[in-house]
Amino acid sequence: MKLKVNPLRCPQDHRCPLIAICPAGAIEQRGFSLPEINEEKCKGCLLCARSCPRAAVMVEE
Repeated sequence: MKLKVNPLRCPQDHRCPLIAICPAGAIEQRGFSLPEINEEKCKGCLLCARSCPRAAVMVEE
């Protein structure tokens, strides 16, 4: 399963709160840029998708 962050939903003006939520440490962000989900680290638990206040994390098809 591949997850992505939708840039139209993510405000990119603060540190992503999902970084602290991800149990695998798969969410990475440089400064306030669009967070990226590291596919190799991601376990597919979808905790980030369920926890994002802007519903910006989506399953990529």
